[in-house]
Formats: sequence, structure tokens, C-alpha cells
Amino acid sequence: MTLKDSLLWPLTLPYGAISHLRARAYRTRILKQKRLAGNVISVGNLTTGGTGKTPMVIWIAERLAAEGKSVGILTRGYRGKTASKPASPSSSVGTDASGSTSDEVQLMKARLGHRVAFGVGADRFARGQELAKRGVDWFVLDDAFQHLQLARDVDIVMIDATNPFGHLLPAGRLREPKTALARSDLIVVTRSSHSPAVEAAVRRETNAPIFYAQADLDSVYSPSHAHLATHDAREQKLFAFCGVGNPGAFVADLRGWGFQIVGHKFFPDHYRYTPGDVHEIEAEAQAAGAGGLICTEKDRFNCPCSATAMDFWVCAISLRVEREQDFWRTMMATIASHKSDVGP
Repeated sequence: MTLKDSLLWPLTLPYGAISHLRARAYRTRILKQKRLAGNVISVGNLTTGGTGKTPMVIWIAERLAAEGKSVGILTRGYRGKTASKPASPSSSVGTDASGSTSDEVQLMKARLGHRVAFGVGADRFARGQELAKRGVDWFVLDDAFQHLQLARDVDIVMIDATNPFGHLLPAGRLREPKTALARSDLIVVTRSSHSPAVEAAVRRETNAPIFYAQADLDSVYSPSHAHLATHDAREQKLFAFCGVGNPGAFVADLRGWGFQIVGHKFFPDHYRYTPGDVHEIEAEAQAAGAGGLICTEKDRFNCPCSATAMDFWVCAISLRVEREQDFWRTMMATIASHKSDVGP
């Protein structure tokens, strides 16, 4: 724990107490949850970013859509601007009329295209009702473990094995105490295929099934240098930069995939880059002997890549869930069981 974290630690006590009381108020129904007409899948975590929520949301939405289901993603978006005019009921279910500028929303839209509808905004119940009027009856809630206002049929909690817990905010990354895992239905541990320490910590709080998932490299592409082929990236010395929740894991993944990373520069999560930032990144890359730059796909939507004269690469990944069929059956069984308990 750093000196700054030590000074902030006393503030974790009231923060934890408030989180606990809020969750208890919903559990005892002092505070009422709102329920959408359909099946609601929540994907979230205990910590502030970096666990693989967005790839998991994309993976679930893709599979639901492939099964012929009408799917919508409900997300607050991170500091994204939304159009003041709501989506038209006559518009296609696969369109997003929100006009969101959130990097994660843009990434999900780029990956999912017109197969999935989007409801973007803080009031996810209202956005869900709008999508329901357009025929959506399967809802995937992005980053929703703490969004207790909206009822869900299954709660999936993502845990990064390389940085699983820590201290409560504001001294650490935990949004809630680990005891909140008791609300979970499925646990997905990322960046590992076997983590006994994480499993032991989870088992102290819940008996929810535990699954594992890893990031797989989909492609490396250049959005602004069309002449570059993917194999060129592996032949270059690269300088990595990113503004994500777990930047060290991004660099580790790149090296594990065989890329020559000679340096890196990290920025806060969801960072919006300026041309000045790009020039600074270029200078550090050249000083490190790099011939090109590489960032995450999320960074692409925050970075003016045309501002660089260096070769520029974007790394696109997907999530590979181990025991995929078991996970899917367990998730669907949990939804069915919850529907049976709640009733019509």
C-alpha cells in the first residue's frame, strides 16, 4: 500500500458500510428493483475495470444473436454523450440511436454491427423499455453488478487473477467488499486457467460455479496505414500504449503472442488522447528504438491515430471461455430457475 493509499484507507470504512447497507436494502426489498420484460444477464465485477467485462459482453451477445434471439446491450457508457432524442420505435432493432461517444460502446458496435441493439444511458431500465418496444427480449447488462436498481436473472462476476481484489475504494480498486460475491451466480476468472488462491477466496463468500477465460488474439490491423499487412507488426519493434484498467496485462499479452515490445506508456482508463499526447508517445517510442506503435482496440476510439507518422497498429482480442458449453448450460439453467422462482 502506498502512502497515498494509507492516507485514504480510513475513508474505506464509511464507503464499505454504505455499499453493504445499500445491497442489504435491495436484498430485503426495502428498495425495490425494476424488472424488464425479458431475460436479463448481468456482467460485472468487484473492481474498477480491467477484468474483461467488455469482451464477455460481446461474447454473450454474439452467441445469443447466433441462436436467433433478439438481443440488446444496456450500458451506462463511460462519459459518453448520448443524443437527447430517444431511439425511434420504428428504427431497426439492430441500430443504436443513442449517438454515444463512449469508447466501449463504439468498440461493441464495431464488433457486433446490426446484430445487436444498444441502450445507452444511466437509466438502464428506461433504455431497456425502449428496446423492449422494438422487440428485444434478451438483455445483456454491461458493468452492472452494482446496478442493483434493475433486476437480473443471472449475475456473472468477472475476476482478474493477476489483480483480483485489494482494498476498497478510495484506497484500492474494490467497489464493494468481497462478501458481495454472495450475490453472484457465476464467477469467471480471467487471465488464468487455474488459480487456487482466487478460488479459495471466492469459496469463502459463495458456492457459485467458477469458470476460467483468457484473451485470444483476433488480429492486429492498421486503421490509418492500409498498405501494412498483419505480419509486418511481428517483424517490427513496437512501443505499446494504452488507457485501460489493467495496462500491464496488455503488454504481457502482447509479449506472450510473440510481439517485440521495446517500451510502453500507460494512461488512465478511458483516456482521451490529444495530438500532443501522440507526439509525446512517438518521441518515447523513437527513443526506445521502436519502429511502430500498438494499442488496444478500445484506445483506437480515443486516439487521433492520423496524428502519427509512425506505423500504427491496433490489437483486437476476444474472450475464450474454457468449458464453454458447460458455462452456457449453467447460465441458461440459472436463468430458467430464476424465472421459475419469480413467476410470471
